[in-house]
Amino acid sequence: MDYYKKYGLKEVINASGKMSILGVSTASQEVSDAGEFGLQHFFEMEDLVKKTGQYIARLIGAEDSTIVSSASAGIAQSVSAIIGRGSSYLLAHPYTDKITKREIILPKGHNVDYGTPVETMIELGGGKVKEAGYANMCTCQHIESMITQETAAIFYVKSHHCVQKSMLSIEEVLQLAKKHQIPLILDAAAEEELFSYVSMGIDLVIYSGAKALEGPSSGIVIGKSELIDWVRLQSKGIGRAMKIGKESILGLTTAIENYLTKEAETPENMKARLNPFINELNAVSGLTCSVAQDKAGRNIFRAKLLIDDAAPLTAKELVEKLKQGNPAIYTREYEMNNGIIEFDIRAVTELELVRIAKRVKESITLSKKGEKND
Repeated sequence: MDYYKKYGLKEVINASGKMSILGVSTASQEVSDAGEFGLQHFFEMEDLVKKTGQYIARLIGAEDSTIVSSASAGIAQSVSAIIGRGSSYLLAHPYTDKITKREIILPKGHNVDYGTPVETMIELGGGKVKEAGYANMCTCQHIESMITQETAAIFYVKSHHCVQKSMLSIEEVLQLAKKHQIPLILDAAAEEELFSYVSMGIDLVIYSGAKALEGPSSGIVIGKSELIDWVRLQSKGIGRAMKIGKESILGLTTAIENYLTKEAETPENMKARLNPFINELNAVSGLTCSVAQDKAGRNIFRAKLLIDDAAPLTAKELVEKLKQGNPAIYTREYEMNNGIIEFDIRAVTELELVRIAKRVKESITLSKKGEKND
């Protein structure tokens, strides 16, 4: 069945990365098979959630974990769990005035919009965001100055979306959290490392199941056993609106098994695949293309395309032209206001790279002639 044709949808070449607007990532046949088994069988759902979480925790050396419907759901439920601390009253009254210890300290440069603002998910969980520091700087002193009797947790976001300049490190904020005996929640949604944050002793770490892990739409919260118990408890409260299906639970568990055993693409291989593409675009007048590493420091290398002021198209216009075609080509457009777009090739085939280069060149050439590009 061709669902593109059935529903009149455009095909997509995803050169933007593992983005929610495109369905995040694709799954292996083993993950699909696990999901299919889930769809075709019944389970005691509480048992399934608990035992798959414990199984994953054993694989990565954590105390415990629990699968949720998304990383965003993981944020809301983790915040609610830490505020409620196992309270059954909070489950039915998540925003009750009877519980006042709700302040969640967040570096100001980490209060970003990743599709929705971080603070929206924290507030959905009943937290009250207290920003520390400034947009371009946050130190231990800034966080420490925000701690009060009403502080429930410190929240840290590890993401390319965040301000990287003059921000305290995860190690520094963890040391501060331990000093004041305040739980630390780490949003590591797109991160590719499942071991280091847990081994550091961070209380709760949240990952997207569909990004680096290449599972179905899902998330996972990993951390201290008591806190994970509190997170699981949220399924009887706000988590009911975020419940995850049996197919996604089995799919993500299988995806994590695969993730821990497969070899990731090396930076050298990424660069080698990028070179012909970069050379082809550098041959076009008005374009300068080079290799760029992910701004959050991950071992991800992309093609960085700088659109010269003299080029017939701006970066924004080129991005829109690439989207308008069929297949629609999506790129990373975070810096297009500076004349820069990037191409993430992790989910791009060699043939698709050729098609992208061709479309870029056609867009530039036709614009020079004053023609409309289909």
